[in-house]
Amino acid sequence: MDLQDQLKNLFPDHEPQDSPEDKEPKEHIWMQDEPIICKYEKRKGKPITILEGYTGATEDFKKLAKDIKKTLSVGGSFKDDKIIIQGDYRAKIMDMLKEKGFKVKRVGG
Repeated sequence: MDLQDQLKNLFPDHEPQDSPEDKEPKEHIWMQDEPIICKYEKRKGKPITILEGYTGATEDFKKLAKDIKKTLSVGGSFKDDKIIIQGDYRAKIMDMLKEKGFKVKRVGG
């Protein structure tokens, strides 16, 4: 017997409502005409990937940073209108951004 069945037994007159997950709006990130620059650098001997050049809202860029970090399971930060990802993930990040509809330009190496 799962939790839903137990709840039905406890509250037989209750009619379930739509869950708040169903009412969540889809993420809408502003697309731009200019490409996002995807760079590779080494800082203190460690590789990093930098994304810059997004002209939309800062909150959208932060959501994008969070999504990239979560998908790749890596660390990173958002500073000075740049996304900094730990490691060299240019190819994977570029593929992700292209799937979302962004134009991406690879710089360096």
